[in-house]
Amino acid sequence: MDSRTVGIPEVDGSEQVAVVIDVMRAFTTAAWAFHRGAEKIVLAADADEALAIKASHPGWLALKDGAPVSGFDLVNSPGLIREADLADRTVIQKTTAGTVGALAVVEAKVALCASFVVADATARALADAGAGPVTFVATGDDGRAAEDLACAQYLDRLLAGDRPDPGPYLHRARASQAADDLRLERRRGAHPTDVDLCLEVDRFDFAMKVGLEAGMAVLRPLRN
Repeated sequence: MDSRTVGIPEVDGSEQVAVVIDVMRAFTTAAWAFHRGAEKIVLAADADEALAIKASHPGWLALKDGAPVSGFDLVNSPGLIREADLADRTVIQKTTAGTVGALAVVEAKVALCASFVVADATARALADAGAGPVTFVATGDDGRAAEDLACAQYLDRLLAGDRPDPGPYLHRARASQAADDLRLERRRGAHPTDVDLCLEVDRFDFAMKVGLEAGMAVLRPLRN
């Protein structure tokens, strides 16, 4: 299957099939939220929009990067979200890069959000959809984040029908700047297990599909 990898600045609206990748940590956290029972995740463009959506839906929970702040209920950390009871809840997610990338391609014919924890399920969802050329959107560092590029290349091999050893791809992600920042606590709102949780290949058996619902970008689990 033909593919290309771009950063968010290179998204131009021509993408028909897009896989938005944020390994550390947006779409690892999102996968854990679904595992913990979340019904759907509404993606917000910024913190103000997230809080405005929450104000209109008082039962929904708001999540963002960084340390806990007033108005937000959850932190963008897989290590923290895996302890939350989210059964049948709606989460509003706003992150620095991942949600921005998803919003950029939300009108594509097929738009999936991915990380290592849903890699195989993502590849299977694309194959089942009979998807054409795929655009991988590496969201971190304007498309230069080593962990997102490694995940994109791993997914590309899966789409080609290969069964690659994930080890070298995970090694690149573990040695990335983002992983260092998390390990050295340069990012607020991090948990000591975040890096390891972000590097669990195929931890979950669902993909994550984003689309427009009632004018909002909504992420839902997609089970084969």
